[in-house]
Amino acid sequence: MKRLPMAALGLVLGLLFLWLPVLLLAAYAFSDARIPFQWGGFSLRWFAALAGNARLIEAAWLSLRVACGAATLAVLLGGAVGWVLARHGPFRGRALFGALAGTPLVLPDVVTGLSLLLFFVMLESLTGWPAERGATTILLAHATIGAAYVAVLVQARLSELAPELEDAARDLGAAPPVAFATVTLPLLAPSLVAGWLLAFTLSVDDVVVASFVSGPAGTTLPMVVFSMLRLGLTPEVNALAVVVLSAAGSLLALAMLALRLSQSRGRPP
Repeated sequence: MKRLPMAALGLVLGLLFLWLPVLLLAAYAFSDARIPFQWGGFSLRWFAALAGNARLIEAAWLSLRVACGAATLAVLLGGAVGWVLARHGPFRGRALFGALAGTPLVLPDVVTGLSLLLFFVMLESLTGWPAERGATTILLAHATIGAAYVAVLVQARLSELAPELEDAARDLGAAPPVAFATVTLPLLAPSLVAGWLLAFTLSVDDVVVASFVSGPAGTTLPMVVFSMLRLGLTPEVNALAVVVLSAAGSLLALAMLALRLSQSRGRPP
């Protein structure tokens, strides 16, 4: 009983440490002052300025498109890698294959970005593609990183699933693709969704790898914000943070609502 107040105090202090800077950033978005962290009276001028900033809006849409494509490709590649590692047992080169698949998890972003840049340069010299680095090269780079995380999630999930479930479906007459689609895939769905969301978040948040593999044709939102940080921030960045937080909070609320509805429907009357 004596440890409970200390645990609660530690939890409150930890939450304050994490969320107080974010809340201050959101509060200063409604300031009329031009300095990002100075209060000058309530105003919505920076939200209007954000709506008229074509560079930020274009970069945000590019980041969303790249993140969606990279997360989808990461789920396909990482799901296949996780399936091979979990279901195909020992084979020649398995240790090397698993080590290479998990390399993006431990390499620093600078090393990953530089290696991918050298790979794209070599590929261009050999095949002529990519003629210009931009959204496509960023998408491929982010998919490569995200696939490693998805592979870990899928492999962990498959290790908990008994192969006999799929064998039973085949014994009942289902073809292997049908057994996979009707038995294994629904059981894998939570890990695939979690992997997609994780890869999406990593892609939206990345600035180091994207800086190496991008060019004038592709500038993501983190890259634009980082360049603004070097040249001088304006409260438009605070307004952008409020928009991102509002969107993330709305999606989280919808997900929790959908989860509660599914749980309520699954309960017996």
